[in-house]
Amino acid sequence: MTGKASASTTRSRLAIAVSGSGRSLANFIANSKSDSNYEIAAVIASNSDCRGVAIAREHDIPVFIGDFVKEISSTTLTLSAWLSDLKIDWIVLAGFLKRFPVLEPWQHRLVNIHPALLPDFGGKGMYGDRVHAAVLAAGKKVSGATVHFVNERYDEGSIIAQVVVPVLADDDTHTLADRVFAAECKLYPAVVRRLVSGTLPLPNGGIERYDHEQL
Repeated sequence: MTGKASASTTRSRLAIAVSGSGRSLANFIANSKSDSNYEIAAVIASNSDCRGVAIAREHDIPVFIGDFVKEISSTTLTLSAWLSDLKIDWIVLAGFLKRFPVLEPWQHRLVNIHPALLPDFGGKGMYGDRVHAAVLAAGKKVSGATVHFVNERYDEGSIIAQVVVPVLADDDTHTLADRVFAAECKLYPAVVRRLVSGTLPLPNGGIERYDHEQL
């Protein structure tokens, strides 16, 4: 769904979960201004010092900061109540580096993006430049990004959509990371928009696949 939302349009309320720079959060905020079916209604952070928290506060977005390691049980209870109070429809992980609890009310509306073509180059500890370094070390000719549902295991939830980008002969981790992130910035909001509208996920476990030039 595209175009301006009418005054009567009810938009889905998203909570974006972050741990670092907040680049993906900023991208979602920018996209939400023109998208008609979602708004950024909350931000979840795993630490108070990350740039994502500052971005949220700059836009007057409510922020939840929790300990997702040592105090995970109490954090889960408090977070679930907070999200319910804010009437959050979807939880979108965007650079969230801790294991996120699969909260019962949102277990089928909890998504993440990974900077590679899962199931390859995923799992605990595989994030950021580590992923791109592994892709280069394996001699892959293509990489990309994967949007998937979140379950109890890192990067093992059902795959929703993927975008493919080329790996160039002179790439290093930084140039490959930049190319993948540029594709992520287009893929993730587009996939979330379709999830909200109900045109994703595809039936029977199908995966929506894009070339980076399609987005």
